[in-house]
Amino acid sequence: MQQACAQLLTAIYEQDFLDCRYGYRPGRGALDAVRDLPFDRQYGRYGSLVEADMQGFFDPMDHAWLLDRRRVRSDDRAFLKLIRTWLKAGVWETDGPGIHPETGTPQGGTVSPVLAHVYLHDALDLWFDKVVKAHCRGEARLGRYADDGGCAFRYQDDAERFYRVLPQRLKTFHLQVAPEQTHLRRFRRFHPSMKRRFTFLGFEFFWRPDRHGVSRVMRRTARKKLQAACQRLATWIKEHRHLPERDFFQRLNARLRGHYNSYGVRGNARSLTRFFRWAMDCTFKWLNRRGGKQSSYTWEQFARVLDRAKIARPRITEIKRRRVFA
Repeated sequence: MQQACAQLLTAIYEQDFLDCRYGYRPGRGALDAVRDLPFDRQYGRYGSLVEADMQGFFDPMDHAWLLDRRRVRSDDRAFLKLIRTWLKAGVWETDGPGIHPETGTPQGGTVSPVLAHVYLHDALDLWFDKVVKAHCRGEARLGRYADDGGCAFRYQDDAERFYRVLPQRLKTFHLQVAPEQTHLRRFRRFHPSMKRRFTFLGFEFFWRPDRHGVSRVMRRTARKKLQAACQRLATWIKEHRHLPERDFFQRLNARLRGHYNSYGVRGNARSLTRFFRWAMDCTFKWLNRRGGKQSSYTWEQFARVLDRAKIARPRITEIKRRRVFA
């Protein structure tokens, strides 16, 4: 029932959502945001960036305000009552009494992302489009996926003013930024440096000259994301090394391809190769530590096994799509 409600809300509000929003929309996803953001920074006239991340995105939303906004687009009382029931549904703790929340959306519910984004559409997107841009001397652009967003400005003073006002605006809607993940920084082609980088949706963005000497916005897997992915894969290899060779490599290939699909963007070949080499080193290590009568591999034997298993090699999976800058 929540899924049906989410589809209905999406059909109602999709025409209202702005182009800056990528999360939980038909035909749009995180990789679209990761692809469009370098295009905007590369060809747009932006020099400063405000990274913004909200703290406890699904928890502090005001129920009364959320339901009032729903009445603007729908006067179906039964439909609104159903949403209110989900919002007020109790949460049972394993070692305590039930809790009936006064704010927030249902945890784990399929309708939660849609309700949260409708809430943030009014709290942030429309405000930025109608008010913030009108008070900026130069160009300004917002890009947002769920509660993670980046706001680019042409002039530093516009970015500084937005950085000061943003917490006050969100406080009006019972939201607050995460201080450790909200930053104001310079990000322009005239200061290409790895120190001037920012993280968005698991990628690090930075300026670097290409082979022709032209400064371009580059992308690579964020360091923490890459380390976490390597640790998860190492744990999986250790726990599943007992599987027959065919099954083991089929499942390993599925995990490698999943990583390439998530992070296989142009310019990220080095990070993909690091992940692949880590996977092969861990595989060689733990397959040689299996018990029983199974013989250990030499590197030459291991290379032949990889060829026979058709191991998934690192590859760029990003599809090149033409986009006209507006």
